[in-house]
Amino acid sequence: MNISRFFKEFSLTKEDVLADYALGVESREVSNLGQKEVFLGRAKFGIFGEGKELPQLVMARFFKNGDIRAGYYRDQTFMFAIGEMTSQQMFAQLYAHPDVKEEPVAGGRMMTGHFGTPMLNSDGSWKDLTKRKNSSTDISPTAAQMPRLVGLAYASKLFRQNDQLKDMTTFSNNGNEIAFGTIGNASTSEGHFFESINAAGVLQIPMLVSVWDDDYGISVPSELQTTKGSISEILAGFQRNDKDKGYEIIRVKGWDYPALFEAYEKATKICREEHVPCLVHVTELTQPGGHSTSGSHKRYKSEDRLNWEEEYDCMKQFASWIVETGLATQDEVIASEELGKKRAKSARQAAFKAYRDLILGDAGELLTILNKLEKVSSNWNFIKPLVDQFTQNQYQLLSDVVRLSKRVIRYIRTEDHAVRDELIAWHDNMKQLNHVRYSSALLNKKVDSALNVDTSQLIYDENSAMVDGREVVRACFDNLLARDPRVLAFGEDVGKIGDVNQGFAGLQEKYGDLRVIDTGIRECTIVGQAIGLAQRGLKPIAEIQYLDYIMYAIQILSDDLATLQYRSYGTQKAPVIVRTRGHRLEGVWHSGSPLGTIINSIRGVHVCVPRNMTQAAGYYNTLIESGDPAVVIECLNGYRLKERMPANIGEYKLELGKVEVIREGTDITIVTYGSMCRIVMDAAEMLMGVGISTEVIDVQSLLPFDLNHDIVKSLKKTNRVLFADEDVPGGTTAFMMQHVLEFQGGYYHLDAKPKTISSWAHRPAYATDGDYFSKPNVEDVFDYVYDMFSEDNPETFTPLYK
Repeated sequence: MNISRFFKEFSLTKEDVLADYALGVESREVSNLGQKEVFLGRAKFGIFGEGKELPQLVMARFFKNGDIRAGYYRDQTFMFAIGEMTSQQMFAQLYAHPDVKEEPVAGGRMMTGHFGTPMLNSDGSWKDLTKRKNSSTDISPTAAQMPRLVGLAYASKLFRQNDQLKDMTTFSNNGNEIAFGTIGNASTSEGHFFESINAAGVLQIPMLVSVWDDDYGISVPSELQTTKGSISEILAGFQRNDKDKGYEIIRVKGWDYPALFEAYEKATKICREEHVPCLVHVTELTQPGGHSTSGSHKRYKSEDRLNWEEEYDCMKQFASWIVETGLATQDEVIASEELGKKRAKSARQAAFKAYRDLILGDAGELLTILNKLEKVSSNWNFIKPLVDQFTQNQYQLLSDVVRLSKRVIRYIRTEDHAVRDELIAWHDNMKQLNHVRYSSALLNKKVDSALNVDTSQLIYDENSAMVDGREVVRACFDNLLARDPRVLAFGEDVGKIGDVNQGFAGLQEKYGDLRVIDTGIRECTIVGQAIGLAQRGLKPIAEIQYLDYIMYAIQILSDDLATLQYRSYGTQKAPVIVRTRGHRLEGVWHSGSPLGTIINSIRGVHVCVPRNMTQAAGYYNTLIESGDPAVVIECLNGYRLKERMPANIGEYKLELGKVEVIREGTDITIVTYGSMCRIVMDAAEMLMGVGISTEVIDVQSLLPFDLNHDIVKSLKKTNRVLFADEDVPGGTTAFMMQHVLEFQGGYYHLDAKPKTISSWAHRPAYATDGDYFSKPNVEDVFDYVYDMFSEDNPETFTPLYK
């Protein structure tokens, strides 16, 4: 392209280009200096974006206010270019600075190369996302940014097509926003990538995916990663044409500045105006620093490849283009280069000083106390070597400061003086401070927490008829959809047939296919889609058809949704409701209750396990009003059981973390949830026939669990406890037992050994007999409780099978 026409077409000036070059050099120098910091021992580990600077500088010029990014850990130049991260903040992230004022992405919780922007105000309310350049907070697992990207882009389609959302002007400008995704060429081999690409092609959404292709995935070349060695080649069938919808696929060399402008102008225009997904395959990139600070790429690249990378380094080619076109002189290019390097070095110095000042501040407070201790402690001869070793350490860590205090306290544990009291008070304060630094924001503590939602009691009146349970939950969803246009539901078979158990029956016809939506069989991206939608202000209910199928999505639930508030230090949220159904049905893959796997994988997400559809409705009403993510697991065998329709089905809200005593008793407490409630209740009735009075407690939610410690109150009365569920042995029963006996002190009130009853370790076998012999049944529960009493009193409770 003619240089004059190029500048005119893209409204560029000489100063713009030299500014791009200086920023690219600055980013490269950040990478170089960051690697040296690791080698010097001043930082732990680093991953940087060297070799990808030029395409990111260009892409940033087409990234507008309201747009949002879901990317990966090579995108530092892009974040610098859109003005949402500075080099100093990048170094603060490298040093793991735990102060969000210095490291605003995560407060040092994530390694370098993880980017995000604050999307919430301090009270948890949303910022105006249309006036900002946005980035959802990154995660490390390769390609795991892709499912969320689908939802971020799908939101634009809904904002444009759903007239009911037109008033949400702080989230969208008529759906003009693009969701920009970035990914490395090797990560396109992941299943998440292909599933997401297919979903976006079906949905026809403004999703722009840039593949940074440097021909390697760590040491493995493209020919061993990708069929034909090219992701754009094997996705060629996705290319749209006059007959079929699909993608616009664009290939461009990553060192060609003018061509990159043309590629991104075309891609963003198509995405923004037509809502057609685009894939920009950026080839011939390099990675001159290797994959990470863990090793050199010279170990696995040939001399010819290394020579080529030296010649076609995008920043070297950029400098040559500037001079060859006559845009600027060599001296001007060198001046820009020196400016970029100077800024990077200054940023490193400032970031390291701020980081050291934090540590030295805490250390100084401790040493001041220890100076006092020297005068009064009879154990100073033992303490002094510890202090000397600490002060001689060139780069102390916060953990070194706390470690020293703990070891000193051990030596003075029997001493009695004011300095000991001062040291212990300082230690307690540091414990609280470091909890905030490293362990806060797992759960939402702001005004829109689900735990702050005002709950309400069930109301029944003369019109409260007995109906199938599915009609109760359907009425709840009808109310939610009617009163809040942000609410939408989607999943396999949710739309036209109203889900396989009729919880949404007729609601697509009533509210339209932008509110109640069918999807393909793609659990991973169903959850990812929900995360992205929720991050743009909507209230998605994402259905996973059966609980067993949640395993397809557990990685996204665990690594993305569950960590979102924590890894963003409370500056982002995704109030997703994942609806599924589980427990008893028939067979290996339709009867699972893998609650132990789930609750131990998704801390940070509420997990509700209602025993019937009325309880489920109460949770949906609570959760939809909150800013929290949750999984609600309905009882698969409960949809045709009769329940009384509440008069306030749309308003009744159930409190999370509150257990319910569903049968009072005096001899033993059985703690359970979900479908097991009916099993245990039947067994309790039988036990009464042999003189055992059973108190049955439905925990209702596992995360959170019994916040009021009501189970312990029951143990004070019965002095015996059995934890029962359908999970594998050592699963959720162990979780419940730990909470009640260890955390809540329930062991103190026991007169007999606490026990658990669960399913067998294998998956449940098929058919009614398979269920009976695989999972706890009424007779099993009866026998288990009876044996507990027989062990203590065999005269009254004669052994049954001996």
